[in-house]
Amino acid sequence: MTETLLVTGASGQLGRGVIHYLLDAHKIPPGQIIATTRNPEGLADLAARGVVVRAADFSDAASLESAFKGADRVLIISTGDLDLKTGKRLKQHETAVAAAKKAGVAHLLYTSMPNPEPVSPVLFAGDHYGTEQAIKASGIPYTIFRNGWYQENLFMALPHAIASGQWYTSAGDGRIAHAARDDMAAAIAAGLASGSSESKTYTLTGPQAHTTAEIAALVSEVTGKKLDVIQLPDEALTEGVKAAGVPEEFARVIVSFDANTRSGRIAMVTDAIETLSGRKPQTLRAFLEANKAALAG
Repeated sequence: MTETLLVTGASGQLGRGVIHYLLDAHKIPPGQIIATTRNPEGLADLAARGVVVRAADFSDAASLESAFKGADRVLIISTGDLDLKTGKRLKQHETAVAAAKKAGVAHLLYTSMPNPEPVSPVLFAGDHYGTEQAIKASGIPYTIFRNGWYQENLFMALPHAIASGQWYTSAGDGRIAHAARDDMAAAIAAGLASGSSESKTYTLTGPQAHTTAEIAALVSEVTGKKLDVIQLPDEALTEGVKAAGVPEEFARVIVSFDANTRSGRIAMVTDAIETLSGRKPQTLRAFLEANKAALAG
């Protein structure tokens, strides 16, 4: 009998990607896939394909317990509710883990981040570390995907940097192996569909780690536009991000990414995407070439 697979946050880009790979690459019968979201009407296209759509709110334990009922393998995609003062996201995730335990889920899967331990400079790393600990404490067999930074995250900085010719950063000579969101979705779907009951942790990265200067050189090659990297201290960069209209709390989160890169805690390169999905992940050059128009304006 085919296991029933559940994906939370199914209306998000990663969640949708995972479900499409389950349907199209792994040929999972749509009736064996449960997609949960706060707004089920937004998943009418998946429902039309036969996917079971259920309402689930991470702030409502009862809704999660009801949504998880009958699911064998549950993928918890980390929520976007960042609130560093209240720890809202960690509480949501802990509620979801408890609901999975009550619902009798046989295997939990979770999207974390690389090296989330308490020494991480990333300001929300504690959400992921705490969730990993809650999953392990639950006694449910698990698969943790420590997702590296998306290539798509570069859309936050590069268009403005390319337009001005200057890329302000505090990442120093730290390296980062950005990976395509679609490659991560393919790998996660493979893990969800695998039926494996072994507890494992995978770190998902792109195929090569680059410094900011190397990324800027690639950008210049692809777009034909000169891009100078200007290194700043964290506080100066924070002030610059705030001056661009970003609220202080989120500005500090953004700068903590650069501090994390500078520390070397996200410099790893793994073959986990290829191991899980059977395909080689997209290179950064390929991403830049595919998105040249959007990046360079």
